[in-house]
Amino acid sequence: MSVDDLTQLGAPHGLVGVADGLERLWTPHRMAYIDANATGGQECSCPFCDAPSRSDEDSLIVARGETAFVILNLFPYNPGHVLVCPYRHVSDYTDLSDEETREVAELTQHAMRTLRASSSPAGFNIGMNQGQVAGAGIAGHLHQHVVPRWTGDANFFPVVGRTKAMPQLLSDTRDMLATAWGRS
Repeated sequence: MSVDDLTQLGAPHGLVGVADGLERLWTPHRMAYIDANATGGQECSCPFCDAPSRSDEDSLIVARGETAFVILNLFPYNPGHVLVCPYRHVSDYTDLSDEETREVAELTQHAMRTLRASSSPAGFNIGMNQGQVAGAGIAGHLHQHVVPRWTGDANFFPVVGRTKAMPQLLSDTRDMLATAWGRS
């Protein structure tokens, strides 16, 4: 509907106070992500380096290996969106050791099996964004995304509303995946 259409319906031309017909889903927890982006994503310390020093529950770590670990994404695209990270602070895939490359691959496969067993996704998006220009939110520490997908999970909401409705709390997702990890 154009401004002229609204004006013909009696709306003031400036549109101040005019209802737009949209529902609002308040997500104040997303301000941490917005604030980090406002500073170019630069933080005092690396969250992927800090996480392993805390408890799995506090840091949302699902599983730990020898050279890499699996952690929930704090800003998931879907429930169960995990990141496979080497412990070592390395930014480029080509800089991983053979052992790190192998374990990142093995943990990615295990994450897929665990997600299939615990929540039956229809498919997955798997990948890495190398460098800030490629979309890496934390470009300094390599991490592989494993995003479970279900038929119909993508709709207009994230595209138009820039909001993603999440049906499960991160702590509940971590507990479910950590429990299922050993069974898959």
